Amino acid sequence: MAEFTLRIDGMCCGACVRRVGDSLAATPGLVVEQVGLGAARVRSNEEPPPLNLAIAAIARAGYMAYLDAGSVDEASS
Repeated sequence: MAEFTLRIDGMCCGACVRRVGDSLAATPGLVVEQVGLGAARVRSNEEPPPLNLAIAAIARAGYMAYLDAGSVDEASS
């Protein structure tokens, strides 16, 4: 299982957090660990983790996201 953090530009309130969390949660293959202002922690059982799907989900919610350098962690399940 892989966990990764995405940095998100443009979030400013609780509604932003909810919108991003809902969009990520609706994306197959992703499990949302935490969403806060400016970042989301996500995990996936897929290898390699579907970073492009997570970034696209955040874009659908209206925000720009990018991988936090060094944030992909491999965890044993």
